[in-house]
Amino acid sequence: MPSARQIVATFFTEDSSQMENDTKVKVALVGAGAFGIKHLDGLRDIENVEVTWLVSRDPEVARDVAERYGIRHVSADLSDALCSDDVDAVILCTPTQMHASQTMACLRAGKHVQVEIPLADSLQDAQDVVRLQRETGLVAMCGHTRRFNPSHQWVHRRLSRGEFHIQQMDVQTYFLRRTNINALGQPRTWTDHLLWHHAAHTVDLFAYQCASPIVKANAIAGPIHPTLGIAMDMSIQLKAQNGAICTLSLSFNNDGPLGTFFRYIGDSDTYIARYDDLFNGRKEKIDVSNVDVSINGIELQDREFVSAILDGREPNASVAQVLPCYEVLHSLELQLRE
Repeated sequence: MPSARQIVATFFTEDSSQMENDTKVKVALVGAGAFGIKHLDGLRDIENVEVTWLVSRDPEVARDVAERYGIRHVSADLSDALCSDDVDAVILCTPTQMHASQTMACLRAGKHVQVEIPLADSLQDAQDVVRLQRETGLVAMCGHTRRFNPSHQWVHRRLSRGEFHIQQMDVQTYFLRRTNINALGQPRTWTDHLLWHHAAHTVDLFAYQCASPIVKANAIAGPIHPTLGIAMDMSIQLKAQNGAICTLSLSFNNDGPLGTFFRYIGDSDTYIARYDDLFNGRKEKIDVSNVDVSINGIELQDREFVSAILDGREPNASVAQVLPCYEVLHSLELQLRE
């Protein structure tokens, strides 16, 4: 059976319909935490993919997860998977600070790669990843999941058809993380970040939905946490070239409903999106079940990754496409330092 890299090479000389129907992309999943499990749940519903490796720093957790999902190879070292012929592509669900270096390691090893958001925690690292992707020609995408959630896809289609125009987006990203814990309430060995992680979702989505670059960006932050060393509250303002504006409020101090809520205020309608669910301004739920083959945004994100590999094309949310988001985050970081 040909490797995924060979599949990409032959795509340009053969019609994709001539590929073997049973061709599967062999994936190494790195990180068995909360988001790693979300990806494993999504991947098992995709026919032309097989997870062959699980990489995790905790061998006991890795063995348990591998057994549950039928993964035959387990390691604590990413390099083991990168050296394997049983790996065509890698999905990275690791700490933010490792994203850029691990993404580049995958590309240098000749593996396609999807890295969870954020691509990097500095503009220089993000630029280095994009430069290396262009040199290798491999598929490299970042987990900007909001592009794939059925709720945001539904709005995107109305925008693309010219049926709706954004005047303003109001976004709230609220969590309670006064101690260093993950989405499952488990202790973390690394520190999350409101700007380089959580704001990245909205900065990218705003420009993507407006189909217009961000031309103005402002940020203010609250006090730095004495032990976590990060701002626990932040406010960001954005303006797109087409005139649309966005206000984003972020907090790790919120003791109430958790998660991210997007309010689209347009010229004709108002929509409220929360992950894969969508409501109108009167709180009436909108059916998004027919938007795509699944209502699971993570699964749809993974489907795009696998499809791009098999089709030999640039994926939605490629590292090049999301780079402008990190340029904006960099400018905001410079403001906050002042």
